[in-house]
Amino acid sequence: MLIGGFQKFSLIDYPGKICAIIFTQGCNFRCPYCHNPELVNVTEKPLDVWEILSFLETRKGKLDAVEITGGEPTLHKDLIDFIRKIKDMGFLLKLDSNGTNPNVLRALLNEGLVDYIAMDVKAPLEKYKDVVRANVDISKIKESIDLIKNNAPDYEFRTTIVKSLLSKGDIEEIAKTIEGSKIYVLQKFISSKTLDPEFIHEETYSDEELDKLSKKLEKYVAKCIVR
Repeated sequence: MLIGGFQKFSLIDYPGKICAIIFTQGCNFRCPYCHNPELVNVTEKPLDVWEILSFLETRKGKLDAVEITGGEPTLHKDLIDFIRKIKDMGFLLKLDSNGTNPNVLRALLNEGLVDYIAMDVKAPLEKYKDVVRANVDISKIKESIDLIKNNAPDYEFRTTIVKSLLSKGDIEEIAKTIEGSKIYVLQKFISSKTLDPEFIHEETYSDEELDKLSKKLEKYVAKCIVR
């Protein structure tokens, strides 16, 4: 595992749970608004995996869960073995993914290794390549969506809302793509740091617009929230 960051404590990243967060290096997307640009490429010396596992051993009974995010965690061939070690300590496991590797998600779900999956649905399917600035096998995105909807113990789909990239109609198309899901999260774009420096000046919709849109989208999903 190439780990680029580690947060020892969070109250907000795993709904209702106290968790630690592991950030993997490397991503197969190049979303210009990415707020973790330092994790997109494998450039920095990775953190020591065993030091992190040793720390987690000391947190048994104090933390509920571990979240693995990125980057894109499913790019790492040793992800499943790594998660086994965490699950053997008794932690719940939340995985963040862009959905490009459904076979990895399926293996994790079949083995009962993941308790919560948060999948980023970046755009309407026909606009994916333009938004993520990378080649995408859309069939794998659709496969991951169906897999998570039907098999994940708990999950959310989410979209980071950048106004110049996604119209309100686009966001509704995404909701149609995940129709029948339990929860869809509209994430407000925060312009603190971005992969493309030009996007530091981009905007999202107003809170009022997003709240109104979230109510409209609940005809497609059980619950839509703004975060």
